Amino acid sequence: MLLTITTTHSPATDLGYLLHKHPEKCQAFELSCGLAHVYYPEANSTRCTAALLVDIDPVNLVRGKSKQQKNTIDHYVNDRPYVASSFLSVAIAQVFRTALSGQCKALPELAETAIPLTANLPVLACRHGGENFLRELFQPLGYQVTTKSLELDEKFPDWGDSYYFSVKLEQTIRLSELLSHLYVLIPVLDDEKHYWIGDDEVDKLLRYGERWLANHPSRTQITKRYLKRQGYLTRLALKQLTEEDNPDPDAQEAAHSQEEEKVEKPISLNQQRLETVRDTLKAKGAKRIIDLGCGSGKLLRLLLQDNSFEKITGLDVSYRSLEIAQERLHIDRLPKFQQDRLQLIQGSLTYRDQRLQGYDAATLIEVIEHLDPGRLATLERVLFEFTQPQTVLVTTPNIEYNIRFNTLTEGKLRHQDHRFEWTRKEFQHWANTIAQRFNYTVEFQAIGLEDLLVGSPTQMAIFCR
Repeated sequence: MLLTITTTHSPATDLGYLLHKHPEKCQAFELSCGLAHVYYPEANSTRCTAALLVDIDPVNLVRGKSKQQKNTIDHYVNDRPYVASSFLSVAIAQVFRTALSGQCKALPELAETAIPLTANLPVLACRHGGENFLRELFQPLGYQVTTKSLELDEKFPDWGDSYYFSVKLEQTIRLSELLSHLYVLIPVLDDEKHYWIGDDEVDKLLRYGERWLANHPSRTQITKRYLKRQGYLTRLALKQLTEEDNPDPDAQEAAHSQEEEKVEKPISLNQQRLETVRDTLKAKGAKRIIDLGCGSGKLLRLLLQDNSFEKITGLDVSYRSLEIAQERLHIDRLPKFQQDRLQLIQGSLTYRDQRLQGYDAATLIEVIEHLDPGRLATLERVLFEFTQPQTVLVTTPNIEYNIRFNTLTEGKLRHQDHRFEWTRKEFQHWANTIAQRFNYTVEFQAIGLEDLLVGSPTQMAIFCR
């Protein structure tokens, strides 16, 4: 069975540092099921490919089986040597252990950087659900998925296609995230896992799925299949997923929002921000608006007061925030025509969702700075490549201005949950890159009182197609 990982990051041979495997060497590693080989079919400054080849020993797999099991021909004649399976996940964990953990002593910053990566699995089985299920697994994680169904026998085309697929996954993502996705999802497609499923498998699932599984639309199906549909373990894993991913996400969000509002309250920045967004949406002629990361619905309430907006939707990952929004907007007491204009939906910003399509404009108000770099890269594709609204408004703090707040010292972020805060130059570089990559134009607008030295407290990018 074979897995190849390709990058065009420059210099591409940095992939060797991330994997801790030298491009000029061919290495072999002993596994319980056979041997794993790592080699580089191509390695230059513009393109580098690492190959993980797992050579299964079918005789060794039968050792330790009962006499009755050994007499079963399936143990000797099967697709194990060729088809990506749970054995490949074991090889990833053992051979690429350091890369899977996201560590790289030589290039630590690169290990935390999203780079263009392509994973190829020449043969992957999907016995139930076929191509659609493959896409349901990988597309919500931001991958461009290319599949090709393989014939049962090329000499007998009338026999039709098999349940085997050649699969290519492409995304700009951190290598550790790609490996964690493969580590978890390949066994999900393996109906004949070679190992005992116990409590330790729950721990592995939670460890390698902690950054993404809790918000995956198919998390229940993934968990069931990974744990071979063992009810107790599935329930245990799902319970821990929702608890460990964020012990109390709604309480945290409320506390963090209060913290940020306390910092910005003296200059009424939040109200200025919302009014600027509203006025910009009107100037762009947007009628159908979706507010991504709507929180408690402050922007929704402002937009609802203006009848020029025909459809207003708020999306947030926090169910409690949506409940608060529903209460503050008094949806149950609104006139029928107002209720028809407004919609609240629960969902994640980093997963493809058909419900996000069909809007004139999307807004992300103080949202992007809450995302890890890898998830931000996924959001970029979900929003600008797959959803493609005509207008996108993005606001984010200007870290240069923070020294003007009495409660902040130099270098301190405005919000304890922020993963980053950008200078004006950094934000404009990001926005210009997005515009060029996804065929948008972009302009910038300052929000709040503008200081000659440090700029305005909030910066906004206005993307248009």
